Amino acid sequence: MDKKSVGTYFSFFNEVAIIEQLSRAMLEARLPNGLIAPHFTVLNHLTRLGDGKTPLDMARAFQVPKTSMTHTLSGLERHGLIEMRPHPKDGRSKQVWLTEEGRKVRERTIDALGPDFQKIAARFPVEQIENGLPLLESVRAYLDKMRDT
Repeated sequence: MDKKSVGTYFSFFNEVAIIEQLSRAMLEARLPNGLIAPHFTVLNHLTRLGDGKTPLDMARAFQVPKTSMTHTLSGLERHGLIEMRPHPKDGRSKQVWLTEEGRKVRERTIDALGPDFQKIAARFPVEQIENGLPLLESVRAYLDKMRDT
């Protein structure tokens, strides 16, 4: 690959990383006190993919050490947003389940982002965002698949 192409790919991922940092700050400003972005991402993950994941499954999905995931989950449990239940097939393991309050916190947080999204929409119409989604989704899916090889 030539140097210009490498630079283009680097610039693409650099922009994605900066967008992630800025959007994380925006999200954390809307979260209830005591919660941070990793807490929200767990709530979102369980909402999207379903309850009953083990902490190890989640650590792998988030590509973090199990100890980091355990710490994040314990914070969510303290806030009453998840429940840890014994795994029915493996007595040594637990499963993570969203509570009704966890679902509500996720929804309220998304609602609280509405004014921020309204400001963004004034500059970037929803059609532009929709047009960009397929590329981002495709790159994410490819990178997700790559990590297993």
